[in-house]
This record gives sequence, structure tokens and C-alpha cells, in this order.
Amino acid sequence: MTALFVAGTGTEVGKTWVAVQLAATLGGRGHTVSARKPAQSFAPDDLGTTDAEQLGAATGEPPTAVCPAHRWYETPMAPPMAAAALGRPEFTIATLAAEIVIPADGVTIVEGAGGPRSPIASDGDNVDLARALRASIVVLVADAGLGTINAVELSVAAFGGFETVVILNRWTDSDLERRNAEWLGRAGHRVVTSVAALADTLDARLSRP
Repeated sequence: MTALFVAGTGTEVGKTWVAVQLAATLGGRGHTVSARKPAQSFAPDDLGTTDAEQLGAATGEPPTAVCPAHRWYETPMAPPMAAAALGRPEFTIATLAAEIVIPADGVTIVEGAGGPRSPIASDGDNVDLARALRASIVVLVADAGLGTINAVELSVAAFGGFETVVILNRWTDSDLERRNAEWLGRAGHRVVTSVAALADTLDARLSRP
């Protein structure tokens, strides 16, 4: 069993897109892949395309297996804030970790919410949840352009102690993006610029059926 925790340097960096594409790519390479979204918040108009629904489509699982139905919060805030705004019970990191059923075999992709220190429960953030789940590897999704070096450095530091692979998303191969990737590589970070390269990096580490 391998648990990959997919985090972002912040919101709107494409975590779900990367997680979905990674699930499909690894599945195509013979891995048994499942996906988990511990809690999700979303605009009501997004129902039908929520993170759990997209991840479930990629792995062939029901959306409520990806994210339990009682952890769907139909207001676009951090999940514990959304729960409070909707008048629903608060929940803890321990509660989320206990609810996440990770299969004994194969690869499970767990997608967080927001950046490393974004709250995902009343008493903790994505880093806390990754620790509670004993994630094997953190996949850090970052924008490729301006500001990414600072965002990556701060995010990797927050996930101190985890093996981390950085994917620079929305890569266009511009001069700035190439310089960012080179700088981060010289700083000691493992950096890839496509989902295929991410799968290559992870492939040898992952268990097959």
C-alpha cells in the first residue's frame, strides 16, 4: 500500500487536475489506483463536477467512496469553515483520518484542500492530515510561473520530513518557467513538469497487484 498525498502551494493551482491525470496514468501502467478526498467544499453550481466526482471517474469508484457524503460542504470555504457556515458539526484531523479507508493493496491518491497550512479540520491543516495518514510521498502541485520559487520553498518546508516531488503545473516551457525549474533543482528539490514525468518518478516506488 502506498499513499500519495497531493497538496498544492495554494488554491487554484490544479491539484485535482493533476490528481485525476495521475490516477489515469498510473492505472494505465498497471497499478491498482484508488482516490480519496477527505472533505470537500464547493459552490452549489459545481455539483456534478466536484473533486470527488472527478477523482471517482478517474478510478472507477463512486464519488461517495472517494469522499463520504457527510463531508460534502456546498459552500466554497475551507472545509471546517464551510461546516460552521452551514451549521454542521465540527470535525477533527483524527476523525478525518479514521474515515479514510485506504485499500491494503495498490496506490491511493489522497487530495488535500488548499495549501499546506490551509485548515482541513477544526484542529489542523493538510500537513497534519498527511502525518496522521502516514503518507508515503507528498506530491506538491505548483504554478510554473512568477512566484513559484517562494511558494514551493515555503510549502516544502511546511511538509518537512516527507519525501516530496514538485510538479510545475500548466507548463508552457517559457524561459521563466525553465529558470524556475532549474533554480528549484539546484536547491535540491525533485521537480517535474508533466504528469507523465511525475508518473515516471513515482513508478518504481509504487506497489502493483
